[in-house]
Amino acid sequence: MQRQHTLMGFPLFLFTVIFFLSSMNVSSAGIAQNSTGLSVGQNNPFTAKASLIRYWNKKISNNLTKPDFLLSKASPLNAVQSSYLTKLAEDNNALSSHLQSFCSSANLFCFPDLGSSLEKHDSSVNFAVYLDKNFTNYGSSQLGGADSFKNYSDNVNLPVNSFRRYSRDSNHHDDKFANYGPNGNVVDQSFNTYGAGATGGTGEFKNYNEDVNVPNLRFTSYETNANGRNQVFSTYTDGANAGDESFVNYGKNGNGIPTDFSSYGKGSNVVGSSFTSYGEAGNGANDSFTSYAFDTNNPVNNFKNYGQGGNAATDSFSSYRDQANVGDDSFQSYDKGSNAGKVNFVNYGNSFNEGTDKFKGYGKGAIGTSAGFKIYGVNNTFTDYSKTGISFASYKKNSPKSETESRTKAAAQSKNRWVEPGKFFRESMLKQGTVMPMPDIKDKMPKRSFLPRSIASKLPFSSSRISELKQIFHASDNSTMQKILQNTVKECERAPSPGETKTCAGSIEDMIDFTVSVLGQDVVVRTTENVEGSKKDVMIGTVKGINGGKITKSVSCHQSLYPYMLYYCHSVPKVKVYEADILDAKTKNKINHGIAICHIDTSSWSPTHGAFLALGSGPGLIEVCHWIFENDMTWATSD
Repeated sequence: MQRQHTLMGFPLFLFTVIFFLSSMNVSSAGIAQNSTGLSVGQNNPFTAKASLIRYWNKKISNNLTKPDFLLSKASPLNAVQSSYLTKLAEDNNALSSHLQSFCSSANLFCFPDLGSSLEKHDSSVNFAVYLDKNFTNYGSSQLGGADSFKNYSDNVNLPVNSFRRYSRDSNHHDDKFANYGPNGNVVDQSFNTYGAGATGGTGEFKNYNEDVNVPNLRFTSYETNANGRNQVFSTYTDGANAGDESFVNYGKNGNGIPTDFSSYGKGSNVVGSSFTSYGEAGNGANDSFTSYAFDTNNPVNNFKNYGQGGNAATDSFSSYRDQANVGDDSFQSYDKGSNAGKVNFVNYGNSFNEGTDKFKGYGKGAIGTSAGFKIYGVNNTFTDYSKTGISFASYKKNSPKSETESRTKAAAQSKNRWVEPGKFFRESMLKQGTVMPMPDIKDKMPKRSFLPRSIASKLPFSSSRISELKQIFHASDNSTMQKILQNTVKECERAPSPGETKTCAGSIEDMIDFTVSVLGQDVVVRTTENVEGSKKDVMIGTVKGINGGKITKSVSCHQSLYPYMLYYCHSVPKVKVYEADILDAKTKNKINHGIAICHIDTSSWSPTHGAFLALGSGPGLIEVCHWIFENDMTWATSD
């Protein structure tokens, strides 16, 4: 019998035929119509998009226009590529070894594999811009002079950087680091050492990852073992959103060093952070930490050591978590085991809404140390502190009535602090002529495509198989990608809330199947038309309620952060869906057509939900509406 030639287990002649057909601009009568009314045969009937349209027509009974925004997310793979990658997906090792080409051809979100770098800069330089590399040495062992590093990964989507040594063992050398990664999106960065072992000179770090979205940041050491050096760290991740960050050492083992840390995590939203050591074992230090996690929303903070084991130090911590909203914090040691020090902690946990705080070890084991504590907030535990030399100016023990009044007053003054204006609103605002703020509805997710169902169905997707996912997508321990994989899979596996029906759809076909199972076959998908009006005041034009403005069933789908396009789709009880023309507030010209959903039943929502911070009230007491953002969607009856 004649031997059949194969490629990856498939007959070679089949690949030849598929490749020939997929490269032609084939016209075929009877092929389904796309959203423009043109036959998909005028494009390519063998593409994932054409296959999707045929599936759509089979599952959904109406012949309404299909939205370009959703069809554009179909996989760009042709038939040959899909067949090849489907075969690879059956073996995790095989797919992992082809990850970069897989990500490129399928339009996925993957971090680059950065190789090691031996770059070294020994002379004084002004480095304007540096991006997406491993930086091993910058200014090591410099004698005198000055270095200025102006911009590092500014305004970058998916930056991956490793900065190993900056001004290590320098002597009377001045360093200025102006910007490190501001305005980044989905950030994975590590900074190993800054000014370690430096003598004399000055170090100034003005801005570290300000206004970043979903950071995974690791700052290992700032000025460790420095001698007689003046150093300033102005801001660390102010205005960050979600993610995790760690700062391990600031001024450890320093000698005669005045240090100032102005702001850490100010105004951040739902960020987990750890700060392990500040001024530990310093000699004759003069340390000032002005603000840690000020004005943050639901932070999870862990601060382990401040001035521990110091000698003749003067330490001041002005504010920790002041005006924060709930959260879970732990402060484990402040000036523990110090000698002849003078320390002062002005304010700890004077929160807008009380969270859970633990403060363990204040001046414990200190000798000849004078310490004062002015304000310590409510709902906290304070244990294991020195019984001598410690004064508490104000340990808040207000009556329940006065505490409630205080929080109510703070809420009235600050309710919109952590919630963008217009993100949530009441149903009564959806009336013609209403002027209201429009939030930023732009899609900030990485650009990706769906995978064909034949590939997505073969990839692991469960908490029990995270190790396989890490291998496929080259996710090292504690990396951004590892956390993305874990968090998204965990959210998809979460039990539904009361009355909720949910799924995670890794293909448009999966999304259609779920929608039809909930709503039936006569459905249409809607989204806000564009992003015009974002972050401005707009006027509401003509309003139409789906199902006559009555409570209706719908399926809303929101993007999840994952290597390939993945949507969290769910149906919740008692919602109303509206369409509304959006007008320029000044000219009254139409600039957008918005889709809004109103949740009539909010009884199962958390009391700390952003909607209640913005609008007041609480679970089950008010309805809450919001716009459907760019590339999110809601499915409902065609009506």
